[in-house]
Amino acid sequence: MAKETADRTTIDLFDSEKRRGRPRSNPLSREQQLKINKRNQIQRDRANGLKRIELKVSQDLYDALNEQALASNISRSQLIEHILQRQIDN
Repeated sequence: MAKETADRTTIDLFDSEKRRGRPRSNPLSREQQLKINKRNQIQRDRANGLKRIELKVSQDLYDALNEQALASNISRSQLIEHILQRQIDN
């Protein structure tokens, strides 16, 4: 049987490997954990009817959006959605 690092059922095959430092609480590497978490986040968003939009902006606009969102006590994403919705409604 082959050893697969992402396979949780064969974790006992890795017992002989010496690891330094703090013991891992998750058998998956950080890279694999991030990939799984991102996939779960996308599935949650999709289930909630949300779609992703990627937007590249200047540092000045980014800072202004962050400040405005902080002042309004909402997330930057919510602020951008509000601005876009307001523009569409006009």
